[in-house]
Amino acid sequence: MKFIVSSSVLLKQVQGISGVLNSSNTLPILDNFLFEIKKGKLSITASDLETTMVAQLSVEAKEDGLIAIPAKLLLDTLKSFPEQPLTFTIDKDTFGIEISSDYGKYKLTGQNGAEFPKTPKLDAASNIKIDALILANAINKTIFASGNDELRPVMSGVFFELNETNLVFVATDAHKLVRYTRTDLKAEKASSFILPKKPLNLLKNILGNIAEEVTINYNETNAMFVFGNTTLICRLIDGKYPNYNAVIPVENPNKLTISRTAFLSSIKRVSIFSNKTTHQVRLKISGSELNVSAEDLDFSNEANERLTCQYEGEDMEIGFNSRFLIEMLSNLDSDEINIAMSAPNRAGILTPTEKAEDGEEILMLVMPVMLNN
Repeated sequence: MKFIVSSSVLLKQVQGISGVLNSSNTLPILDNFLFEIKKGKLSITASDLETTMVAQLSVEAKEDGLIAIPAKLLLDTLKSFPEQPLTFTIDKDTFGIEISSDYGKYKLTGQNGAEFPKTPKLDAASNIKIDALILANAINKTIFASGNDELRPVMSGVFFELNETNLVFVATDAHKLVRYTRTDLKAEKASSFILPKKPLNLLKNILGNIAEEVTINYNETNAMFVFGNTTLICRLIDGKYPNYNAVIPVENPNKLTISRTAFLSSIKRVSIFSNKTTHQVRLKISGSELNVSAEDLDFSNEANERLTCQYEGEDMEIGFNSRFLIEMLSNLDSDEINIAMSAPNRAGILTPTEKAEDGEEILMLVMPVMLNN
């Protein structure tokens, strides 16, 4: 088996799928890329059993075949070449691989490609098409709010809720929640699934750079994302997602409007002086003045800042974890934000004052922390 391929094209494809590889695998063959040639098309597969990515490219090849090539060795080799054609010659009996370049020859030993786990097939799948930038945006805006608790796996991913009127993406870790809605997209029939963090991060890194549609096929157990010459298949998180709408307070009479960047900068400065375990910052609002403060009694550190704002409602004092506020404010785009609150022990709701684009709605919820008066 022999094929010729451009070094830079091959590098781009293997780098794109290399994020799937784990540093320690239960099956040694998963430390390899599977190279499979069919009718002049090369398919490269990387898998960790839960997530599989396949990239396709055209090569010059006379015959079909497959071989598992050590991933790290191949990546390191390709990174060291300038653009040039490379010739791969594979011995089907010994799985020996010889790469010929303009500079010389390099030999390595592969493994039997037939032993590589088969890519899952999706039976009885539904599908939907979403613009790549919209999907990347939905992942970017939600993934930071997903949890890391192994005891609650359903919260460790992003919930995709596909409705006949809109698409909703939700992430929560019980302390903070983000609901990202697209009113300009809809599904033929209502369904939902929870996508794990690893494939979400892989998609996030790739989708931001491509301008085309992504086809999502999904059934009860797996989801498949197809875009360009790349396919990503992953196992879904099994379980029922919590009723997120139930935790979003409806009556929030106290409304604060403030410059997002000024508020974010203030919290970043003040939080340096907060307690290192609670990260608590205190917001005291009265009239058109917001007082942001933090203290660490163990070290007698404290900070205080005054900001001007627009406020409708009763004077109030409420405490939040500054890290959550910083994450949320960093993931909003608008110049000004609204914070709606009902009481010091009820969640605060952050929304942008103006939409970044038509069809997009975003709501962020953060639980307060008890103030020690």
